[in-house]
Amino acid sequence: MSAEDLPKNEAQVLKGHEGAVLTARFNKDGNYCLTGGKDRTIRLWNPHRGIHIKTYKAHAREVRDVHVTPDNSKICSCGGDRQVFYWDVSTGRVIRKFRGHDSEVNAVKFNEYSSVVVSAGYDRSLRAWDCRSHSTEPIQIIDTFLDSVMSVCLTKTEIIAGSVDGTVRTFDIRIGRELSDDLGQPVNCISLSNDGNCVLASCLDSTLRLLDRTSGELLQEYKGHTCKSFKMDCCLTNSDAHVVGGSEDGRLFFWDLVDASVVSSFRAHSSVVTSVSYHPKDNCVMTASVDGSVRVWKA
Repeated sequence: MSAEDLPKNEAQVLKGHEGAVLTARFNKDGNYCLTGGKDRTIRLWNPHRGIHIKTYKAHAREVRDVHVTPDNSKICSCGGDRQVFYWDVSTGRVIRKFRGHDSEVNAVKFNEYSSVVVSAGYDRSLRAWDCRSHSTEPIQIIDTFLDSVMSVCLTKTEIIAGSVDGTVRTFDIRIGRELSDDLGQPVNCISLSNDGNCVLASCLDSTLRLLDRTSGELLQEYKGHTCKSFKMDCCLTNSDAHVVGGSEDGRLFFWDLVDASVVSSFRAHSSVVTSVSYHPKDNCVMTASVDGSVRVWKA
């Protein structure tokens, strides 16, 4: 895909949140999306038609992350109230509240079977929660981090997390092994390449770093944006040909994966781009911002 084919045209603006939007996520097939923010709500949208479908309210503080199961039936969410919520999508009811983090919760993810939620917190821990049992106690706590855990990714057998302590750590849950890659800079977001071979880490020195999952080798660094004090998402396009990330000046950047050149950048928002989510099938990206808006961009 050439730079001309990258998303850059505003297709929809999703307005409804009051205050900063901190997370925006497509569902598995990309037909719907979920957003969450400072107004303590989660909102379900049809992002391609710009239609707001439902609002979910229960959090007592800002919503920092949200994730939906592959069958679109359940949501998990987290935020400033130190809790992880497990929701029924259709009724809007909270099925369970998982309490145990000692501080704000930054990120949540379902495992591939939607049976477990893993959360990452300011209390330097990862916690795993069983959605099928009625227990609200974590089934596993990983607390080897030296600082806040900002972001988490899951594979079939691993939990991967990025921390302000400068590490990306991989936990193999089958054999209980931990691998740590020290990037030397606070990590505020990680995402996996679509082929699963690499992890992309956004660091607070305004640099994105691409690591080889197997060897831990630093493959490339991407610069040009500003990321010094905000948690901001990063991801790869569907073909893994380009790296995508936001900037504190409201711009969205696309880098060539291999040579790290900036192939496209434009002003997407009037303030910090907090969240970037790439459509799982189409050439389309969704951005959210401190300015309170969510925008959908197409080629």
